[in-house]
Amino acid sequence: MKPHSSRNRYLLSVIFVFAFTTTASAQYKLESSAAPPPQELAGGIRDALSPTGIEVTGPGGPLCEIWLAKSVPTAATPDTSLGVNFGQIPQGALVGAMKLGAKNNDYRNQPIEPGVYALRFMLEPVDGNHQGVSPYRDFLLAVPAALDTSAQPITTDSLLKLSRKASGTGHPSIWSLVPADTAPATLPGIAHQDDGDLWVVFFQAPLSTPLKMGLVVFGHAQEPE
Repeated sequence: MKPHSSRNRYLLSVIFVFAFTTTASAQYKLESSAAPPPQELAGGIRDALSPTGIEVTGPGGPLCEIWLAKSVPTAATPDTSLGVNFGQIPQGALVGAMKLGAKNNDYRNQPIEPGVYALRFMLEPVDGNHQGVSPYRDFLLAVPAALDTSAQPITTDSLLKLSRKASGTGHPSIWSLVPADTAPATLPGIAHQDDGDLWVVFFQAPLSTPLKMGLVVFGHAQEPE
């Protein structure tokens, strides 16, 4: 055995633990924002959104701003399948909009450029090609503001096609929705989930029966498809 091998292994372990601790301890904060929905959004979509939003900042500065829809439609027949938490929301429904102030990675760990995006609901297909991405099937798909022209729900095929423009890949830009089991007492709020090292914004979704939900704004699936 080389004389310094044990020492080198010890130093490497210390560096690894330090790097992990630094990443996990990075703090993200949420504040109310008086900024109206961005002008990049179509007029009909801006009108459908709350006039004020929420802003998330992190160690590097502003991460994103989110505006929720004033109301979200309710599906005629809610989906109660395994892994579905928010089946009351119809596929393709407008849930909100997001402005990324800096490049961020979506839940698939795809780099998404700064800009303004509409956020629409979609359930992950059960086709064997998406296993391991998330234990839940509920997602918001990001659509570039310039390509989304109406607040009305859009078809699944159209949503997938438009969201691929956000990622620039063959996959849509997905942002995971999670149940509110770990939500802070006051909403909207933000919390860290150790499992996956995720930061989640929790809010009250404006359905006919208000519903608490969380949106992962930083962090990604451990096993991308």
